[in-house]
Amino acid sequence: MADITVATINDLRQRTNAGMMDCKKALIDTNGDIDAAIKLLREKGLAIQVKRADKESKEGTIKALASDDGTVIGMAEVNTETDFVAKTDNFKNFVDAVTRTVLAGVEDISAAMKEGLMTIVAQTGENVKIRRSARYVLSGAGQVASYIHMGGKVGVLVEVGCGKAETATSAAFNELVHDLTLQIAAAAPRWLVPEEVPAEVVEAEKDIYRNQLAEQKKPANIVESILKGKIQKFYSDVCLIHQPFVKEPKQSITDVVKACEKATGDAITIKRFVRFQLGAS
Repeated sequence: MADITVATINDLRQRTNAGMMDCKKALIDTNGDIDAAIKLLREKGLAIQVKRADKESKEGTIKALASDDGTVIGMAEVNTETDFVAKTDNFKNFVDAVTRTVLAGVEDISAAMKEGLMTIVAQTGENVKIRRSARYVLSGAGQVASYIHMGGKVGVLVEVGCGKAETATSAAFNELVHDLTLQIAAAAPRWLVPEEVPAEVVEAEKDIYRNQLAEQKKPANIVESILKGKIQKFYSDVCLIHQPFVKEPKQSITDVVKACEKATGDAITIKRFVRFQLGAS
């Protein structure tokens, strides 16, 4: 067995911030090999994460990064337990590394960031999670754009298409895309169009309204007419294209898109969007 000196233990402590006894045991287990001991302690950092997994990780941050040409955007949400840790440079650097990995198109983010995750868990002593990520690659003419709201509490990606390449660089189109990111961040639509809403969700809404109308004993045809209006109102709450525009509620997002089409003389399509809210499902 190698001679495990106090100096060696202190060196390992300085390099890992691990406890004295943990460092001593790691050195014993690795026969004094300090690099192997560091690796072992980092592996134990992952064990710490698992052990602390019962603690909710609802703090953290959401970050987005774009490629140099703006045709690819990656966004990631990384959670930790406390806002204090979320504001540290070590955590911010880890989130940046995760987001760059997403932007690069790496499929298995967790595997790619395993070493970095073990390190940040060991550094913070908190349960850190790479919760989710999204990556948009522009297809055809148009733009992909991101918006981070409230210092990383809400993040949005959107892709908007157009028919002509010159439209994508016009002031009207740029304003529309920016306004859409603001809309999604503020109004939190769940779907783009009514066709995307699951049938069971629509039926559940109808059941709620039917129960509300049951005591009024209205004729069936009247009830169905009321239900139709209620569902349209539901769509205006949850579907982006039917939502009132946050800057001018008298207009819908469909109206705003049509106005941009008129200004550019081009057909415009909101292709997709995603919205992350820190700690929310």
